[in-house]
Amino acid sequence: MTETVKYVGLDVHKETIAVAVADGEREGEVRFVGTVANEDDAIRKLVKRLTGPGVTLNVCYEAGPCGYGLHRLLTKLGQNCIVIAPSMMPRRPGDHVKTDRRDAMTLARLLRAGELTAIW
Repeated sequence: MTETVKYVGLDVHKETIAVAVADGEREGEVRFVGTVANEDDAIRKLVKRLTGPGVTLNVCYEAGPCGYGLHRLLTKLGQNCIVIAPSMMPRRPGDHVKTDRRDAMTLARLLRAGELTAIW
């Protein structure tokens, strides 16, 4: 049985979390899954929905005022999770448009490419 890897980018805010998933293949699609509440039960449901037999999640999000509670929860659920510094996120020149959806999709894409440096 082959192991499937999904790369998950989270754009975390106080009330909500925007979620995007990049398939494991290099040319696989990056899709926006949706927005969930920033609550433990909602995170557990999300992990259950994204995982399955033979599926591993690699999750990342930008460090911010929300703390590391999300990191603790995800690692307790058995998922790989890294926290990155927003200042270390690669950006294209002239790319000033910021939306939750776009940020989550960018995080998932860069995590799959191995271009993110973990600070935690």
